[in-house]
Amino acid sequence: MSQLLLSQRLPDDLVYEILTLLPVKSLIRFRCVSKSWYCTITDRNFIMAQFDRSKSLFNNNSKDNNNGYINRTFTEISRFQAPCYFGAAGCCRSMFYFVNETEYKVEKENNIMYFWNPSIRKFKKVQLTLLNIRDAVVYGLAYHYQNNDYKVLRIIFYHRNVKPKPAEAEIYTLSTDSWRRVVISVESSSGSKPIESVHYELQGPPRIVFFNGALHRIPCSQGHKFIMYFDVNDERFCEILLPQNYLDGLISRYSQHLAVFKGLLALIVFDRNSKICHIWMMKEYGVAESWIKKSVPMKEDLRFLGITFNGELLIQKFNPFRTLTFHPESLNEEILEIPFYKCMYTDFWVESLLLLDGI
Repeated sequence: MSQLLLSQRLPDDLVYEILTLLPVKSLIRFRCVSKSWYCTITDRNFIMAQFDRSKSLFNNNSKDNNNGYINRTFTEISRFQAPCYFGAAGCCRSMFYFVNETEYKVEKENNIMYFWNPSIRKFKKVQLTLLNIRDAVVYGLAYHYQNNDYKVLRIIFYHRNVKPKPAEAEIYTLSTDSWRRVVISVESSSGSKPIESVHYELQGPPRIVFFNGALHRIPCSQGHKFIMYFDVNDERFCEILLPQNYLDGLISRYSQHLAVFKGLLALIVFDRNSKICHIWMMKEYGVAESWIKKSVPMKEDLRFLGITFNGELLIQKFNPFRTLTFHPESLNEEILEIPFYKCMYTDFWVESLLLLDGI
């Protein structure tokens, strides 16, 4: 009754603003207050507004610490039962995805993607197109700012064939619940002829990095490696040049990964022979001349997992096997009591109402 009186006394726009400040658990309950509140809380525009308000509060609080990067101990925040055993997983704006791809991927029941919101314990199941037994796949989940929507880029490539065929791409749109094929034709950064045939190496996690409204991955075309990005708004594939000679001196036993490092697109290169980590940061997005490098000595062999919100490398070491964070400035390490073979890491997550609108 008090909520009804509140809505009768206050202007609708003020009630709307107040609701965006409330926690998810309360909003779930308040759907029962009235039909108008139910329609408001389950509306997609309100869901995105509530998420943006939560994210803004999170960012404002973090700016009070360590020049904009929250200074906190890495801990396991939440434990949830995932909707499936996953072979690939990722997160974008608090929306998770899992892909149930196994060695039996030629069977329909084993080609399923799940969108998942642990805040409200809800998931959406999406059927994937069947793959050839030789196919490999990488995924990228992106938020489409113009339409308040989510898109998945699925790139299929053929790494086991003697003569690999060019990669193919599919796009899934959450609001329409539909897949469609797109042609990979990469606009060259030099203005030359578009790159029509790209291939991939099966290296690093099977996901694509979302940054600056685009999805990024390193492919290869006729021996030329580059960063290919997919602009989510206009659905164009474009090229960003990698740092010149970034592999000089690296003959074997190295790995390379794209990531976001302190708000910049970054290329992480591990030289496993000399045990050095090279962090290449693009100071001005899309400008190849703006790459700068920081080299950090490592103590032993490792596997890259990601980068935390405050710029620490999240890595796995062997002999003995353990997961830890490594700060590239102080060189401090912190061993984590988190079994990363059983869980997934995201550097930013706030509770949201995503998927509550039933799409």
